[in-house]
Amino acid sequence: MIALAGCGSDVPSPPPVDAAISAQQAAAFVEAIKPRREGRPVIAVVARNEGTETTDFLLTHAVLQRAGIADVHAVAGRAGPVSLYPALQIEIAQDLASFDQAYPTGADYVIVPAMSEPEMTATRDGAILSWLNKQSDHGARIISVCAGAVVLGKAGLLDHRRFTTHWYFLDGLRESHPTAVYVPHQRYVIDSNIGTTTGISASVPAMLSLIEAIGGREKAQALATEFGVESWTPVHDSSLFGLDFSRGLSFVLNKMAFWRDDQMRVDVVNGMDDITLAFTADAWSRTGHMTVQAAAPAPVQLRSGITLLPEGGAEDAAPLPLTPDLKPMEQLDRTLCEIGSRFGTSRREWVMIELEYPGQPACEPQ
Repeated sequence: MIALAGCGSDVPSPPPVDAAISAQQAAAFVEAIKPRREGRPVIAVVARNEGTETTDFLLTHAVLQRAGIADVHAVAGRAGPVSLYPALQIEIAQDLASFDQAYPTGADYVIVPAMSEPEMTATRDGAILSWLNKQSDHGARIISVCAGAVVLGKAGLLDHRRFTTHWYFLDGLRESHPTAVYVPHQRYVIDSNIGTTTGISASVPAMLSLIEAIGGREKAQALATEFGVESWTPVHDSSLFGLDFSRGLSFVLNKMAFWRDDQMRVDVVNGMDDITLAFTADAWSRTGHMTVQAAAPAPVQLRSGITLLPEGGAEDAAPLPLTPDLKPMEQLDRTLCEIGSRFGTSRREWVMIELEYPGQPACEPQ
């Protein structure tokens, strides 16, 4: 615990933001990921059955589906249930083999969420890792979200490339892939056909950039307005995320407060918004004091078409606070404020650090 409380980030503060340079970086990313083939692009969002990060998967799949500018497929190592972490469970019907049969020349884009670590191994998960290599060989752009960069590293796709990732996994990736070059202060980075992003919340600007590359600026702007996003440039201050002594000590003390553990349920219905659900369940679960479960009499289809599986024993839990009229990013800010109200400012800040969320929720003074 003492070691954790003393951890810190070695990333220096960024230079002052230059709007022109930021715009150039955003434009360069969009240009680099524009479709290379004629026709409607094919996008695969891949999941590991044993564990895939909730927001990394649900949000990217939902945003791309909603854009309507590509054929978007949820693909799992095996057809069947997929455990999401830190909350929820879904079912995916398409496996790697059936996708390959439908698209023998490969996808145009593959989105790789964070997958459970350190349980993921080349022995157990060789099918996913070799599939990613095959997709890359076919010419697909592979874009990891958050610690999905760890998966790319295990597949051998990070070596000799520029990359970014969730702050927590940075040191490990630097050690295991010494030829890869970390790029600080960028929410998303691309090198050749391999793209990477920072932590969980970077999935929003990265997917909007991909939509801009495929469907144009107006399409991306319309979705950004719908989600409550003002900008999706790669501007990011990486030095804000990590553990200093105060944050580490707060984290340790909160983890020790086991008597506050509780359950929350989310009453899921057909057509429920994937993005709002993902962010809200993810944030509450990351407090360390809440287990979030889905409650429904039967499996339901979320707005994107993904099947969400209900979990037993959730009926008696307190309901998850959701405000139907809020945009997804507004709901995230509301959730963070509610977390702060219940568990304190330091716990809210910790959740924001785990999400690597640079927003500034306007919470009422406690």
